[in-house]
Amino acid sequence: MHLLEVQNLRKVYTTRFGGAQVQALANVTFNVEKGEFTAIMGESGSGKTTLLNILAALDRPTSGEVLLNGRSLAAIPEKELAAFRRDNLGFVFQDFNLLDTFSLKDNILLPLVLAGAPYKEMERRLQPLVRKLGIGEILGKFPYEVSGGQKQRAAIARALITSPQLILADEPTGALDSRASDGLLRLFSEINEAGQTILMVTHSVKAASHAKRVLFIKDGEIFHQLYRGELTVEQMYERIADTLTLLAAGGGARV
Repeated sequence: MHLLEVQNLRKVYTTRFGGAQVQALANVTFNVEKGEFTAIMGESGSGKTTLLNILAALDRPTSGEVLLNGRSLAAIPEKELAAFRRDNLGFVFQDFNLLDTFSLKDNILLPLVLAGAPYKEMERRLQPLVRKLGIGEILGKFPYEVSGGQKQRAAIARALITSPQLILADEPTGALDSRASDGLLRLFSEINEAGQTILMVTHSVKAASHAKRVLFIKDGEIFHQLYRGELTVEQMYERIADTLTLLAAGGGARV
């Protein structure tokens, strides 16, 4: 069984003024296996953000279906969605989404606090995770007291603390300098090698080149895909850049 199944997704928005209809997703179908690291790329307006919001159960498709480990997101009652997201999905955002009035430790533990986990269980999960991420010495600091790279590591710790089935990352290197970006991408690769499934939306060729597979979305459809296979990160970078150039020129074949 696939961990994530996306079947014939279509999303149409109706504008507030004039009632015109805008199709954000036309017919998106793909699967993600457990343990995969998949990147989704596309130009602004291609449908990436809409797709991510539907996968995160933050929006509903007009038609089609998303299944996580065989469970349809559409079948989850509205009142249970927040708990479902907290227990099954981890989120890493471009702007970190940390609470400035909480220490890094409290930010990381927040999903477990909301789930009512015992304090001993929180500490048991926290310590090995922050050691791995290299932020154990700054847990008492607040987000405005640390660097962008440290904030993003705290955000990753918060995403991982519930042992989610799937990590959804939205432009995770977008607010980082090149050094912090390199560190984050190495970290994502390590987390993935340890078995964590990751789906990342990004504009960055550099970020996508660390994924094992890249899906290209264009005009609301999955237009093309690349598998990394035995390619190095550098070789994958070149393949992605060439594919983006081809798609921008109107070439390539739909998958």
